[in-house]
Amino acid sequence: MLVILSGVAGAGKDTVKREIIKRMPNVKTIPSYTTRQPREGDIPGQTYMFITREEFEEKIRTGEVYEYDIHHNQYYGASKAHIEKEAVNNIVIKDYDVNGTENLVKILENRIKVVTIFLNVEKSELERRLKQRIDNPSQEEIELRLGRYDYETSKIGNYDYVIKNNNLEKTVAIVEAIIKYESEN
Repeated sequence: MLVILSGVAGAGKDTVKREIIKRMPNVKTIPSYTTRQPREGDIPGQTYMFITREEFEEKIRTGEVYEYDIHHNQYYGASKAHIEKEAVNNIVIKDYDVNGTENLVKILENRIKVVTIFLNVEKSELERRLKQRIDNPSQEEIELRLGRYDYETSKIGNYDYVIKNNNLEKTVAIVEAIIKYESEN
């Protein structure tokens, strides 16, 4: 089963994913490819597989990615081999943007059970979080991410579950309950 956490940039997808993996030993994650630079705390091969733009474009040409998107001027894509190997017999949790989620659901339907969860935050809260990020984004990057807010939230209707992420403990508990429920049904 593949559990996809999605939502606006800065909604807490990665934080929630890390907490779920800590608390649920039967849940794991797999890295995606990206051309962005590693941030503080990133572990190459674990958080992402960091590759060059040329390497990513070669993976597109050779069909090594299920889907990909250019997000904030960087490529992100799902490793076909990793998903096929891990999500068939395990519970895998991944964070994807709204476009990646939509593409993966279409590609994987009837092959792997996919559960989609949208983490939502108010725009003012999102701006506050972005300004406090460890990687210290530029004002231009903050504006870019805020500019996608309306587009990303317009996709909420495509998700199995929507959670307002204004309390980490509560959000993690809800996601845990969803994973337990969906893995039993």
